[in-house]
Amino acid sequence: MATTDFADLKVSTDDQLATQLAELKREQFNLRFQAATGQLERPGRVREVRRTIARIKTLQSARKAVAQAGA
Repeated sequence: MATTDFADLKVSTDDQLATQLAELKREQFNLRFQAATGQLERPGRVREVRRTIARIKTLQSARKAVAQAGA
């Protein structure tokens, strides 16, 4: 999976973000096990996944705040 830009995430729907978040959490889990067993090929990927998860969560909370303010 390639690095995801924040602009790409902003145009995604809420369902797409939720799906991508679940995939990234699964990948993060697998990367954690690879790191523990010494089989991690790209250590930088752990950082990328963690930051992309944070970007998605930030975007979801911002959308939620806007929806609550509009209601």
